[in-house]
Amino acid sequence: MGYDIINDIEFPWPIKQMIFQHHERLDGSGYPNSLTSEDIIIEAKILAVSDVVEAIISHRPYRAALGLEKALEEIKTYRGSAYDSSVVDACVELFEKEKLSFPNLKSR
Repeated sequence: MGYDIINDIEFPWPIKQMIFQHHERLDGSGYPNSLTSEDIIIEAKILAVSDVVEAIISHRPYRAALGLEKALEEIKTYRGSAYDSSVVDACVELFEKEKLSFPNLKSR
C-alpha cells in the first residue's frame, strides 16, 4: 500500500524499491516477490531491520511493546538468514555500544 501511495512521485533515491522490498528476506521467505539477498537493495535491507526493531519495541493494539532486548534478540537470531549481517551488526552496535535510545522506550 505504501508503494502505491508514492508510486507517481519521482525521487532521486530508490524510495519506491525500498518500500516495496522491505518485507523481503535474504533467504527468499519474505514478500511480495520472495526475493533473495542479491536481489534486495541495501536500502531495503536497512529498512527491514529498522522496521522489525520498531515493530517489536512499540505498542500495538493487539499486544504491549516487547522491549529493545527482544527486538535485538530477534534480529540477532535471524542475522544472515533473514536480515543482512552487516545491517544487523550496525544496528546492534548503535544500541549496545553507542547506547542509542528513544524517548519513552521502556525496557522489558
